Amino acid sequence: MRTGLILFCSAALLLAESAAGLKWAAPEGWVSKGTAPMRAATYTVGDSECIVYFFGQGQGGTVEANLTRWNGQFAVDGKPAAAKTAKKTVHGLNVTTMDVSGTYTATGGAAMTQQAPVANARMLAAIIEGPGGNIFIKFTGPAKSVAANAAKFESLVGSFQKE
Repeated sequence: MRTGLILFCSAALLLAESAAGLKWAAPEGWVSKGTAPMRAATYTVGDSECIVYFFGQGQGGTVEANLTRWNGQFAVDGKPAAAKTAKKTVHGLNVTTMDVSGTYTATGGAAMTQQAPVANARMLAAIIEGPGGNIFIKFTGPAKSVAANAAKFESLVGSFQKE
């Protein structure tokens, strides 16, 4: 039992660029803020943030449930925002992406407290189906900043591969 605990702790130290049997490379210029509970990595990108979540094998909900919840965090003129979703394969991994803009109304923090709505926001998101569980990526911030870093987000998603 102790060996399993040591292996788990060792793996936790490496989550900045690997989790769920996957590894990835952060885009140049993105500043790593390390790991936190449920966060395999957090990157600051100017006034925006990109979080790589890993909740554990079989945890975190289905792809569809997450897309629905994330889309519900954005509104345009008081109505749900129209999100663009797509499916692709990256290094043999199934990936689902989402792009949505509007007023961001998500909860946040460990206590999931309500935050003030943020107008003119955008989120690029991806769910990568890994051998050890799904990885969930959310890149959120001012629409202008996220747009300026969209190619880097795509390079992050494109860098995921099996360890």
